[in-house]
Amino acid sequence: MSMTTPAGWYPDSNMPGTERWWDGTAWTAHTRPVQAQVPAAGFGPPAAAVSRKGSTLALATVGVVLVAAIATGAVLLGKDDEGAKPKSAPSVSDPAASTADPKNSQATTPPATDDSALLTDQLNGISMPVPKGWEKSDSSLDEGSTMVTEETYDCPAGGSPLCRRGRVSSITATRTDKTSPAALAKQDIATAADKAYEEDVVGSRIYGGIKSHTVLASQSVAVAGRAGYLVRWRVVTGAGPGGYVQSLAFPSTVGTEAMVIVRFAFDASPEAPGLADMDKIAASIRPIGDATSGGVGSSIGPG
Repeated sequence: MSMTTPAGWYPDSNMPGTERWWDGTAWTAHTRPVQAQVPAAGFGPPAAAVSRKGSTLALATVGVVLVAAIATGAVLLGKDDEGAKPKSAPSVSDPAASTADPKNSQATTPPATDDSALLTDQLNGISMPVPKGWEKSDSSLDEGSTMVTEETYDCPAGGSPLCRRGRVSSITATRTDKTSPAALAKQDIATAADKAYEEDVVGSRIYGGIKSHTVLASQSVAVAGRAGYLVRWRVVTGAGPGGYVQSLAFPSTVGTEAMVIVRFAFDASPEAPGLADMDKIAASIRPIGDATSGGVGSSIGPG
């Protein structure tokens, strides 16, 4: 049985009253105020990395005192109280604690139940229904939380038999100095187009590359109750019918409210989902656990 701690929000021992996002492998820079009860003593994820040498020394000292106290308690309890012995956990001062797989850990809030009808981006606090004919992607090559149309087909320019007619991905905006939804969406749309129709992750031009594009929409829109912005392009490719790409940017509903980008890529073919479906998916984005808010004012049309 795997002992890997699932991705989720865990207490940050370096910032009391704060939780930090564990992505399943390592700590990230995302934090938020504590949202739920603190887990029982003896349990928890590996401590977040300490940034200053002084803090590391102080925490290491606390760790030594704690180990001594635990050892003394174990002696006093004796053999008749085996069940009360504390479980071991990575030391706060251990440099490997920020990246090692935690053992004997439990999340502050239990991981969400897998629901094949809902695509959930826990890091950014949003979800959206998975339409009929779509499925959640389990490919390690996809960014963020991704869903794709179920049917695959031979790519127009060859190189792969696994092209999809529709794809939607929710990711956190990184490596950008753009702080407004409008600026971010306008910056991201070229990247979204390149990832969808220029080259795949291994550098193959499975659609023959992008030859030209036309801007169909650039406008403000409400997403999950937040003020967002979208840019939509129609791209012409060297092979196949080309497609439609869209970058939808808005502030996250949780934590530090980092900027979120939802990227859309639909083939421009009769077999692919239409622009009305793109609009419907954009309007269906909700904060996690909220079945009613969001989507207001998110009707989208070319122009």
